[in-house]
Amino acid sequence: MFQLVCDPSGVVVETCLKELVPAVISWGNKLDHIVRVLLSHILGSAQRCPPLSGVQGSVESQVRVLGERERWNVDVLLRVLIELLPFVHQKAIETCPFPSVVGSAVSSGPEGFWFSTSVLELYAGGHLEWPAFDWVHIDCFPDLIQLACLLPQKEDSLRNRITKFLLAVSEGFGDHYVTHIMLPVFLLAVGDNADLSFLPSAIQPRIKGLRPKSVVAEKLAIMCVLPLLLAGILGASSRHDQLAEYLRKLLVQNTTREGWSATRTSEIIDAVRFLCTFDEHHGIIFNILWEMVVSSSVNLKMSAANLLKVLVPYIDAKVASTHVLPALVTLGSDQNLNVKYASIEVFGAVAQHFKTDMIVDKIRVQMDAFLEDGSHEATISVVRALLVAVPHTTDRLREHLLSKIFQFTATVPAGGDLMRRRERADAFCESIRALDATDLPSTSVRDLLLPAIQNLLKDPDSLDPAHKEALEIIIKERSGGTYEAISKVMGMGAHLGIASSVTSFFGEGGLLGKKETGEPAEQIESPKPPVPQSSQDDTRFSRIMRGNFGGMLRGKAKGSEEAP
Repeated sequence: MFQLVCDPSGVVVETCLKELVPAVISWGNKLDHIVRVLLSHILGSAQRCPPLSGVQGSVESQVRVLGERERWNVDVLLRVLIELLPFVHQKAIETCPFPSVVGSAVSSGPEGFWFSTSVLELYAGGHLEWPAFDWVHIDCFPDLIQLACLLPQKEDSLRNRITKFLLAVSEGFGDHYVTHIMLPVFLLAVGDNADLSFLPSAIQPRIKGLRPKSVVAEKLAIMCVLPLLLAGILGASSRHDQLAEYLRKLLVQNTTREGWSATRTSEIIDAVRFLCTFDEHHGIIFNILWEMVVSSSVNLKMSAANLLKVLVPYIDAKVASTHVLPALVTLGSDQNLNVKYASIEVFGAVAQHFKTDMIVDKIRVQMDAFLEDGSHEATISVVRALLVAVPHTTDRLREHLLSKIFQFTATVPAGGDLMRRRERADAFCESIRALDATDLPSTSVRDLLLPAIQNLLKDPDSLDPAHKEALEIIIKERSGGTYEAISKVMGMGAHLGIASSVTSFFGEGGLLGKKETGEPAEQIESPKPPVPQSSQDDTRFSRIMRGNFGGMLRGKAKGSEEAP
C-alpha cells in the first residue's frame, strides 16, 4: 500500500487514496500499526534529505533541502494522514472508556462527533487508558511539529498540507478538544505558556518536552511551528477573535515591550507571512496593520512596513489599492526617516506585483515626492526599490525610472564624498543593467540610456570595475559597435548638456581600441561596412544573461582567482 501510495504517477496515488487505503483499513483492522508506519515514513522522507547548511548549531543546519521525490512522498503521505483521520476519530469514539457518560458526553453535531468538557475532565483523571485518543496529541502532533521544524521557508505547500490536517482535527474533534488539548500542545511548542490541566499527569511531561530548550530551538519554533498555530488552530472559522487577539499580542504588544529584539519581530513577521496565504485572514491582518501604522511607536511602524512587504504577493489589485497603498502613503509621510525609507522599499514590491495603470500612477507620484526630498538616501532608496520591479513592471514605469537616472547622472557633481558617489553609481549601474535586459524603445536607448551611461563613465573612480565593463559592453552593443553610431549619440547628447568628447572611449586602450589621429572629420564619418548578421542577431537574451552575472563579475574584479 505504501509503495503504491508513493508512486510517481498522480493517477495511481489518487486511486490508492480513494480505493486502496480504505479497503486495507477495513480488511486488515490494523489502523494503529498503519498510522505508526505512516508517521515514520513521513519523518523519514524529510530526515533523509541533506541540511540547508553544514554549520553546526545554526538554524539552517536543522532544516532540510527536500528533493522533488522526497517532497512528493511527504505530500502524498500527509494526504493519507488526512484520509485516515475519520477512522482515527471513529475508533476514539468506539473505544471511549467512559460508557456511563458517553451518551451525553460525546455529542453529535452537524460536523460529526466531538468530545465535550465532561469527557475531557474524566480523561484528565488518568484512571483509564484510551490509546486511540492519546495517539493524536501524544504521537501525531509531536511528529508533525518535528516535521515542520525540518521544512525551510519555501515549503509552503507542505506546510499548507499540515494546516489542512490540523483544521480537520479541529472540525472533527470539536471546540473543547481544541481549547483544552490541541491549543496547549502547540502553545508549548512555540515557547508560550499553556494550561495542561485537561491532560493526564502521566503524559504531561511528554507534552512539556515540546517546549524549545535552546536559542536555536526557539527560532525554529517561531519560524516553523508558529505558522501552524496561527493558520491550523487559531485559523479555524470559530476562532477569528482569538486569532486577532493572539496576533495583536505578537505584533503590537511584544514589539513595544522593552528588551524585545528586532530579530524576533522579523521572525514573527515571517510566520505571519504564511497566514497571509489564506485570503480569509486578510481582514484581521489589515485591522492590526492599521493599528501599527497610526501608532506613535517607530518600532511598530517599521514592523508594519515589513509586514506589508511580505503581504503584497498574496493580495489582489483591489486590496492593494484600498489597503496597502493608503497605509504606505501614511508611512511615507512619517517624520522618522527610517519609517519613510522602509515604505519606499514596499512601494517597489507593489510595483513588482501589480501593473494596473492606477497603481503604477500612484507609485510614480509617490516616488517623485520622495525624490523631491533631494537627499542622497531617498534617491538611493527610490532607485533600488524600482530596480526590483524592472523585470516585471510596465513600460511606463521603466521609462520613468530611466528618465530619473538620466537626470541624476547628468547633475551629480564630480567632487563630494567618494563613498556616496560609489553608492549612487552602484544603484544607477544596477538599474541600467536591469533596464538594458528589457525591450526598451530605440528612442529611450538613444536619448536616455546611452547618455546616462556616458555620464556615469565620466567619474571612473566611483565605478565598480565590473559595472564599468558591463556599461562599456552595453554602449558597444546598443550602438552597433561602430564609432559613427556612438559619435551620433554623443553629438546628439550635447544639447542635453553631455560632453561631446569621447577621447576616453576611443583613445589608445579605449573601448574600441582606436587611436585619435589628425584625420579630417569627413574620413571619420565615412561609411562603414555593414555589421555582420551574427552581431545583429544578438537578442535581449544575451543582455538578460549579462545582467544576472553582476555578482560573478564583481567577484572577479576583486581579484579572486578561485574557481566557482
